[in-house]
Amino acid sequence: MAGEKSAKVPRAAYERELLRLQTELVKLQEWVRTEGARLVVVFEGRDAAGKGGTIKRVSEHLNPRVARTVALPTPTERQRGQWYFQRYVEHLPAAGEIVLFDRSWYNRAGVEHVMGFCTQEEYQLFLRQCPVFERMLIEDGILLRKYWFSVSDAVQQERFSRRLEDPTRRWKLSPMDLESITRWEAYSRAKDQMLVHTDTSDAPWFVVESDDKRRARLNTIAHLLDSVPYHDVPPPVLDLPPRPPSTGYVRPPRDLQTYVPDHAAGL
Repeated sequence: MAGEKSAKVPRAAYERELLRLQTELVKLQEWVRTEGARLVVVFEGRDAAGKGGTIKRVSEHLNPRVARTVALPTPTERQRGQWYFQRYVEHLPAAGEIVLFDRSWYNRAGVEHVMGFCTQEEYQLFLRQCPVFERMLIEDGILLRKYWFSVSDAVQQERFSRRLEDPTRRWKLSPMDLESITRWEAYSRAKDQMLVHTDTSDAPWFVVESDDKRRARLNTIAHLLDSVPYHDVPPPVLDLPPRPPSTGYVRPPRDLQTYVPDHAAGL
């Protein structure tokens, strides 16, 4: 049951089930491509809640020409003068595409509101317009799924500490992330208000308990697959052709080309 502590998923079981689910994601991708469907998946949640790792596992074996991740930077001055949803609309999928939003238009309901990057009027307008915007997407045939990754304050603090110490993950930690520690309750209130206004029957929110990253990834992917009425699309039958006989081609001498040094030889 949600909210109850569970034992961490063992690595062997996790990797076995992840591979099975990722195989199903490939089938989902082929269904989207052949049926001309449009799928949008929104990933939101607190910093270090596990969104990025889940997106990575979702997209790991997918064709980047079909499934792409959208993680937009800070809006430009011109974009600030646009209708708020405008810069997100241009990233929506065409027929046969999947778009994974690593944060989305819900920035306005979270960080922009909490950090004072938008006015109170802009925030209230967003809360009114967002359900209408999402209803328009759904009425036009887009499949929209929204996931909120919920992490406890203790686990978030632990993940921040690990990022601070790991040079390969240090880039994930920004001053804005550290600011979120001191504004924990403000972000909690903002999330509650966001759910009140945008957890609709047309586009419901699905909360992912993410203190255990492995469990969160498996649960999210399994739910996504269960929520889409895809079916297996048989792949085309392909046969490797026989290699033709040589016609006399001679490779140029190797010393005429510059090769990458064999760094691995010194290991």
